[in-house]
Amino acid sequence: MMKISARNQLKGTIVDVVRGATTSHVRIDIGGAIVTASITNEAVDELKLAKGQKATAVVKASDVLVAIDG
Repeated sequence: MMKISARNQLKGTIVDVVRGATTSHVRIDIGGAIVTASITNEAVDELKLAKGQKATAVVKASDVLVAIDG
């Protein structure tokens, strides 16, 4: 079992993995919203990521911005 300190963990299902020259975009459906992660192709291979697989998007940021219209 993996343990991690990050609090922002969004569980979902991979809906797409788009490989580029060095980086892949992994799209995860977290219950009607899509989160996209840019990770190395090497990481995709090591984790054996594939469409339909369960995955968790872990968000760790030093800043969170809030915006409003108006």
